[in-house]
Amino acid sequence: MLLSFNKETTWLNRNKFNEWDYMKLLTHLGIILFSIVVFVPHLQAGLSVDFESGIVSNGYNDVRIPGDRGTDISLTDDLKSEKSGFWRLRLGMDLGQRHRLSFLVAPLRLNASGEIERNVEYNGVSFESGESLESRYRFDSYRLSYSYRLVQSSHLGFDIGLTAKIRDAAIEIKSGDKSSEKTNTGFVPLINFSLDWSFTPRLGLLVQGDALAAPQGRAEDVLIALYANASDSIRFRLGYRLLEGGADNDEVYNFTLVNYLGVGLSLNF
Repeated sequence: MLLSFNKETTWLNRNKFNEWDYMKLLTHLGIILFSIVVFVPHLQAGLSVDFESGIVSNGYNDVRIPGDRGTDISLTDDLKSEKSGFWRLRLGMDLGQRHRLSFLVAPLRLNASGEIERNVEYNGVSFESGESLESRYRFDSYRLSYSYRLVQSSHLGFDIGLTAKIRDAAIEIKSGDKSSEKTNTGFVPLINFSLDWSFTPRLGLLVQGDALAAPQGRAEDVLIALYANASDSIRFRLGYRLLEGGADNDEVYNFTLVNYLGVGLSLNF
C-alpha cells in the first residue's frame, strides 16, 4: 500500500531510520502521551486515550516495482504470508462540545516467505526462479485528525472531518545475501468519519475510519466494532478493521488489503 499522491513526497527517505529506531520512537511517544493524560491534571478534561491490539493478516498484497518494468509478485499467493500482532494508539482532545482533535500512531509489519517459480525483477535486483525468498512489508501511519460532531443525541453520534496522514512504508525482498527495499514516505489527505450508536445504555456499535480515492491511488482504514461501556469513562470493544488501498504509477504498483481482528480500550477524562 505504497500510496503516493506525488512522487516528490519521498523526500523524507533521506533521513531513514531502521526498524529498531522506529520501535524506540513509538515506545517513547506512547510513554509521553500516557504521561500527559495521567500526570497533567489540568489537561485531563476532555482528553481520551484509545489503545487497540490484536491479530493482523494479509488478504492480498500485489507488488510490481518499478511499476512500469518490474515483475508482478503476490506476497500472499506467490509467497506464504504470516499473521502478526499489531497495536495502535490514539490520543484525543475535545475542543468544545462538537469539535475534536486526535493523533494516531499505527505501525504495521507483515512478513512472507517461499519460492517463486519464475525469474523476478524487483527494484533493480534479479532473483532466479526457485530461489527461497523472504519479504518484509512495513506500513507505519501517523495521523492528525479534526472532526466535527454533525449529529449528537443520547443514542446516536455522527462525526465527520479531515485527517492529515504521514505514511512511512517499505517493501523488502531478499534471498541469501541479495536484497532490495523500496521505501516511500509522504503526506496523504483523508476524510474521517465516525458513527456511534448506543442501542442500550451499556452496549453499542462503532463504525469509524479514514478514506479517500484519487486518480493516483486510494486508501481506506475502516473499523466496525461492538462496544461495552464499563463506566462513563471506560469502554471496551471487539471489532474488525479493514485497511486497503494502493497506487499504480511508473515508480510503484502496490495494492494491499489487510485484515485486523482486535480488542480496544478507550479511557475518557
